[in-house]
Amino acid sequence: MVLKINYSNIPKIIIALDFCNKKKAMKLVDLLNPSLFYLKIGKEMFTILGKKFINELHQLGFNIFLDLKFHDIPNTVFNATKAAADLGIWMLSIHASGGKKMLMSAKKALESFKEAPLLIAVTALTSFKQEDLKDIGIQMSLQNYILILSKLSYDCGLDGVVCPGKEAKKIKLLYGDKYKIVSPGIRCIHDSAFDQNQIITPKQAKNFPIDYIVIGRSITSSKNPIKKLNLIIQSMQ
Repeated sequence: MVLKINYSNIPKIIIALDFCNKKKAMKLVDLLNPSLFYLKIGKEMFTILGKKFINELHQLGFNIFLDLKFHDIPNTVFNATKAAADLGIWMLSIHASGGKKMLMSAKKALESFKEAPLLIAVTALTSFKQEDLKDIGIQMSLQNYILILSKLSYDCGLDGVVCPGKEAKKIKLLYGDKYKIVSPGIRCIHDSAFDQNQIITPKQAKNFPIDYIVIGRSITSSKNPIKKLNLIIQSMQ
């Protein structure tokens, strides 16, 4: 059983369903309360199971973050964003580095929806390090890169950004509380970092102005995911 959560002063929790098949995913989903947790569907699960799986999760009462990180020409992203919103999802990700025209096309695609999903821009992947920017010819600090893309996304009318937790304070100071911060790369102290570099612990996340934390492999790779989830909740309260 999952502990009760007082979300008044801690980030809300998004569980990333990082599985290779439906059976494994549903084994965890069946243990979760849709009134307490959001679910994230990424490229792997969406490619395998498609919109039918999202419909099934909706029927169980879950709000879905469709994390497909669209990054393409503006017209393609416009159509893809509209198609994603038609699924009734709660949140959708696109890449901020796609540029102003792409971001604004995605925003425009949602204008016809009475209940549009939150449109969130990915600034830098949590696997990124400074050397990764240099590899693609960007000669600035990773921190400045994140701030520049956060401003671009804000100026284009998006609802917030995906960024490392340590950058949340600066972004909130610049753009206000309504600008949502979603932070992946959440790891407990004794967890493996896997391929993540920009990581924080759940306890640290509590001290940053983060709206939502995304927790994936810390839970999905655990032999006892509910016990692990309860430890995470306890560490933040």
